[in-house]
Formats: sequence, C-alpha cells, structure tokens
Amino acid sequence: MDQNSITPNTSNQQLVINGDNDSATALLQEKQTRRRETLSDVTFIEYMTVGILCFVNLINYMDRFTIAGVLNDVKKEFNIKDDDAGLLQTVFVVAYMVFAPIFGYLGDRYSRRAIMVFGVALWSITTLVGSFIPNFAAFAFFRGLVGIGEASYSTIAPTIISDLFVGNVRSKMLAFFYFAIPVGSGFGYIVGSVAGAAAGDWRWGLRVTPFLGAVAVFLIAFVMQNPERGQAEDSRMKPTTYKDDLRSLVKNPSFMLSTLAFTCVAFVTGALAWWGPQFIYLGLTLQPGVNITLERVSLTFGAVTMAAGAAGVPLGAWLGTALGKRYPRAHPVICGAGLLVSAPAMALAILLCDGYYYASFALMFIAETALNLNWAIVADMSLYVVIPPRRSTAEAFQILISHMFGDAGSPYLVGVISEALKRSLGGAGAGAGEAPSSGAQFRALQYALFVTCFVEVIGGVFFLLTALYIVRDKLKVDRAIAVTSKIM
Repeated sequence: MDQNSITPNTSNQQLVINGDNDSATALLQEKQTRRRETLSDVTFIEYMTVGILCFVNLINYMDRFTIAGVLNDVKKEFNIKDDDAGLLQTVFVVAYMVFAPIFGYLGDRYSRRAIMVFGVALWSITTLVGSFIPNFAAFAFFRGLVGIGEASYSTIAPTIISDLFVGNVRSKMLAFFYFAIPVGSGFGYIVGSVAGAAAGDWRWGLRVTPFLGAVAVFLIAFVMQNPERGQAEDSRMKPTTYKDDLRSLVKNPSFMLSTLAFTCVAFVTGALAWWGPQFIYLGLTLQPGVNITLERVSLTFGAVTMAAGAAGVPLGAWLGTALGKRYPRAHPVICGAGLLVSAPAMALAILLCDGYYYASFALMFIAETALNLNWAIVADMSLYVVIPPRRSTAEAFQILISHMFGDAGSPYLVGVISEALKRSLGGAGAGAGEAPSSGAQFRALQYALFVTCFVEVIGGVFFLLTALYIVRDKLKVDRAIAVTSKIM
C-alpha cells in the first residue's frame, strides 16, 4: 500500500475506507494476542501510576462534596435559601465544564503531567483560600476557580490509563479509578460533617483536602508514569485539527448517545449528592420519636454512598468483562439496565423517607448501586470508540455536554423548584415573613427530587440505543489503529 495514500492526520473512517480491511483485521488479531490480559503482567510503576490517579480522583470528589455534608450550616452563615445554595454547586460545575474543552485540547497535544500538576495545585490552593472568605459572592467565585483546576485533571487522567492498558486490564483499571468517585463523594460528606463538628466551624471541612492535594502534586510530578499517546495499542496516529476532532465525535453515534445517557447520570448524581442529606434529614425529623442531627445524617448518607460505590463499580466492571466476551453489546445494555433498575428504587426511597427510618437508606443503597454500574463501563466505551490522539478531546467534550445539561443545573433546578413549591404549598406565612414549616420544606424538596427518577429512565433509553452502534464503531477504531501501525 502506498504510504502517501494515508496521511497521519486523518480520521479513523478514512483509514478504514482507504486501507485493506482483510489485512488490517489480520494485523489486529495478531496484535490482540500480544496484549496483556491479566493483572500479573502489570508492572510496579504502572500500578503506582493508577494508584496516584485514583488517589487524586478520591480527594477530588472529597473536595467536591464536602460542602454538601454541611450545607445547612453554609445556608445559615450566608443567610441563603435553597436556590442560592444550589447555585454554589452550579457555579463550580459551570467553570468545570467550560474549561474542560480547553484542557482536553491541550491534553492531546502537550505534556499531560504539567497540565495535571497545574490543575491539582490550582484547586488545592483555591479551596484553602476560599475557606477563609466571609462573603457569599466571593465564596461562590472561589468555588468556580476550584472547578477550573479540577477540569484539568478529569479530562486527562482516564486517557493516561487508556494509553497504559488495553482490553480487560484497561477495564479493570478504569473500574479502580472510577471506584474513587462514590467513595470520595462519601468521604466528602463524612469529612465535612466530622471536621466541622470537631472544630465547631464548617469551614474546617474544606481545609483537609488542600494538604492532600499538595501530596498529589508531588506524586504526579515525580512518580507518575506519563506514557506516549496510544502506547498500549502501538498506535502511531497523529493528532488532527480540533475542528476535525469535533466533527468526528459528533458523527460517532456510540459516543454521542452514551454521552447523552451519561448526561442523565450526571443530572441525577448532581442533584442527589447535593440535596440528599438535607432531604433525608427533613424527612426523618417529621417522624415521631426520632431525634437526629444533620451531621449524623450526612455521616450515614456518606457511608451508604461509599458502600454503594464499593458494590456497584466493581460489579459493573465484572459484568462488563464477563458478558462482554460473549455479547459484544453488553456494555451499554448493562448501563441502561442499571438506570432502569435505579429509577423505581430511587422513587421509593424518596417517597418513604418521612415514614420509615431504615427503608429509605436501604432503597437509596439499591438505587445508587445500580446507578454506579455504569461508571467504569461508560469510560471504557468512550475510549474504545475513539482513536487514541482524540481521546482527551473526547473526554473533555463528554464532560462539557454531561455537565452543561446535567449537574451544572440540576442542584440549582431542584432548589428553584423546591422554593416555588414551598410557596404553592402555603408554608411561607402569607407574606408575614415566617419560615416555611418543616413539613412544607420536606414536601417541596421531595416533589422536586422526583424529577431525577424521570431523568434516569431517559438515560436508560439512551444507553440501550447506544447498543445498536457500539460494535460497528469499536471495529472502526480497531481497524484504524491496525492500518496505521502497519503502514508506518
């Protein structure tokens, strides 16, 4: 084959069209036999790299949800209502999603180590400084700066794992990486409530992760391995223009449908993570004979979130590996089924919160476990249907879409709906300036949170639609990599 017929800067579809499909497929099969399929083949430095990435992901989500564990104290100090409280998370996520494409572009072309060092240092410093801010507007601004720092890390870390491993080993490592999300979120609730209660000031909860962030910066700079892009797949494909990257991603049905589905996941997790502890606290206080504090609810909610993550993420990865060998479309089907199981369990948990003490936590555990099935699988799908030099851009694009229409607005939307329902439920004191009753506050937030259950069903449908295209799109990428490896 004439090497000039295929330029390095081309799309995977062009490579498949111009290449010899039979030859490319044969080469692909040969390369598959050389790939590491067991964890025993992984080197010590590779384990260290994944461990560092997981550690940073853990403290990343600890920081993100520390405020949610002390949200009632934040509202009292700044004298804000539900809508402004939800706006705090929205400001963070908006900054996060706006800067994600910028870091995605840089991550496909420049030193990923340097970008991550900058990002982790930025969010650690701004988190610490923000904990001393007495003004609500300035505090919200610093939460936005934290989002910018976290965007640099989140767009790049999964692509490093992708460039170190392939096949089942990649799936397992991604499961380990995304296992840190629910566990870190749970630790966030716990750290926020425990540190705040111990110090008598909720702000001390925000001063824990910055010191861990300093450790992370050192590990990224001096210990973490920084592989070549496409190293694990022996890919020699070169980056294309940003315009070509975006055009290819938009025309990739598996990537776009899974992104829309994950947007629904982000919407649900964002709303529940932000409002879950306060909602459960309001419901439990309505039960006769129950004496409980918000700190204790946050601790319990954090423990449930961690347990659901410990069960759901590995279970999803195991199902993906076990069923993926026999059923090529298993990955999106598992994700879709998880959301469709989670939706009714979540609805029951929300419905029964004011009548039963343990039932709501048990149902929340079931719902979150089913929801967590998708974390590692979605990441794996997003990587194997996109060519290596385009993966940071793909991660950034997915972050932009999923957060723009997902958790950027869901906490604020739930807060706005809740405030509107409080007035319609007649709990505002008829203009006398009285605070809504506990019953009105609970019922308003309950009705607002039911929105998440409908969004979960929509997400499940999008995942099932992804199953129609996943095999074809993965094969295109595999053949594209095989052809370029053969001719270069």
